[in-house]
Amino acid sequence: MIARKVALFGVVLLLVSGCGLFSSRPGPDQVAGDFLAKLAAGDVDGAAGLTDDPGGAKDVLAKVREVLKPEGLAAKVEQVRSAGESTTADATAQLDWDLGHDHAWSYQTKFDLRREEDDWKVHWAPSVVHPKLAVQQSLGVAEVKPALAPVLDRDGTPLLAPEQVVSILLDAKEAGDVGAVAGALAAALTPIDAAITQQSIVDGVSKVPAGQVYQVAALRDADYQTVKPAIYELPGVRFTTQTSLLAPSRTFGSQVLPAVRKAVEEEIAGRAGLRVYTVNAAGDEVETLHEQAPEAAQAISTALSRTVQVAAEDALEPVPQAAMLVALQASTGEVLAVAQNGPADAEGPMALMGRYPPGSTFKIVTAAAALASGQATADSPLPCPGKAVIDGRRIVPNDHEFDKGTIPLHSAFAFSCNTTFAQLAAGMAPDELTKAADSFGLGVDFEIPAITTITGSVPPATDVVERAEDGFGQGKLLASPFGMALVAATTAAGKMPVPTLLKGRETKVDHTPTPPSPAVLEPLRAMMREVVDSGTAPQLKPYGDVRGKTGTAQFGDGTNSHGWFVGYRGDVAFATLLLGTNSSAPAVDASARFLAALG
Repeated sequence: MIARKVALFGVVLLLVSGCGLFSSRPGPDQVAGDFLAKLAAGDVDGAAGLTDDPGGAKDVLAKVREVLKPEGLAAKVEQVRSAGESTTADATAQLDWDLGHDHAWSYQTKFDLRREEDDWKVHWAPSVVHPKLAVQQSLGVAEVKPALAPVLDRDGTPLLAPEQVVSILLDAKEAGDVGAVAGALAAALTPIDAAITQQSIVDGVSKVPAGQVYQVAALRDADYQTVKPAIYELPGVRFTTQTSLLAPSRTFGSQVLPAVRKAVEEEIAGRAGLRVYTVNAAGDEVETLHEQAPEAAQAISTALSRTVQVAAEDALEPVPQAAMLVALQASTGEVLAVAQNGPADAEGPMALMGRYPPGSTFKIVTAAAALASGQATADSPLPCPGKAVIDGRRIVPNDHEFDKGTIPLHSAFAFSCNTTFAQLAAGMAPDELTKAADSFGLGVDFEIPAITTITGSVPPATDVVERAEDGFGQGKLLASPFGMALVAATTAAGKMPVPTLLKGRETKVDHTPTPPSPAVLEPLRAMMREVVDSGTAPQLKPYGDVRGKTGTAQFGDGTNSHGWFVGYRGDVAFATLLLGTNSSAPAVDASARFLAALG
């Protein structure tokens, strides 16, 4: 009897299971969880397949992911409610979107589930994605940009400041006669930017892929207003505006400020905010669903001095040849100014990276080497003939073969006797000038945040003639204006300062050289003052306690030369280089204008 009851109970269980009362098919809670899991994983097809409208769901879900471009989504079921044998249920879920760049969007949504025969499905409606997303609507996302932060000089004066920029665009398809429109644009824009010509516009348009527009120019709003009447109605011409960080003028700090802007772009831009909103079928914004405010940027401070930069640029402006000037604060190495005129700009950042023979400015190093070794003192009588024969092979002349007879080293320095310094260098060890140059920073490599620099190179010279030529800055020696400004700064400060440009950003240096001794620097500084008092740079006497060295440096076939002045006044060390002037006088004149402007 007991055995018969057990068998009967087993049959009943089978019948109930067969009727679906204990079905193995997923219930509404499991379907809701699976739907959200696929949605979170980016499986649009899988998620849509769990709805009662796969086509409609797929279309909306795909568009949502395309617009939001999420880096991640966490979605979880919080509650599913159904009543007994009901064919409907409702679910509550939490969605946490990771929209990248520290942008997050979290909210709660609700959706229905319905049982079709034995299968539960998510009842599709756009509100499944968000409670306020309606039929025939989609989502939109907009970046909310903070105001740009300025880049400041050492005194807090803006070097780069936010300003409205108008882009002038040309659509060839709508322009009709592109040549005629280009001609009209060029007539208005060439006075602002000589590089914009009718031909450059036509060439630019021809290289733009079909369907795209060509950017003719990006103008400061003030410049745009001057040309607007002439170009606003031209066919195919469009305009867009944006805010950009601009220097006081197009050419101001041309070889340093663009590099600074690039290095600190993320910091001056701040952290953008984000806004998510609904869009109707016509593309109009309906309602904001989420907004995250931007984080304001902080101003960036530099070592540059707007006053010194202006003085340097104004000093070079009248020069027809390529001209460069680099100024450093001697005590700290902070870069005060990097200036070039138009002809130099055409060659690139030559003030920082150009390599030129330093000419007689290198006599600073040669004199230091002679003083350090005891080969000579500042008062040692040395020959300064009009020309000297080195090792029976090379005739070294003074400028115009001037002859001073036998004079003290300090006078040979002030008069810039090539023959004296060639003979001194010829008597030195092959690497003696290399070591001396290193103590002044020539040949030292720096990694300065924002800019790339080259100081120069002074290779050892085993050949006595080459060594003699090195002694007065010819031979195989090369230096940049930046490198020679560092030589002047080292002389003034007593040791090589490590150059910096951005406040709070450390410069990496490949090695720290042994500084010149005080016993070398004291007479050397006096010799550099004598250059101004009674030597080759008398133009600088009215401008205070200026100390330095002039230089002419032959290049090419030796028939032409560049002009240099390297020196310091107080805590401002600088190097001025004018290419192809065949005399140091123009470089001294430019240096005089620079110092006069500083007061």
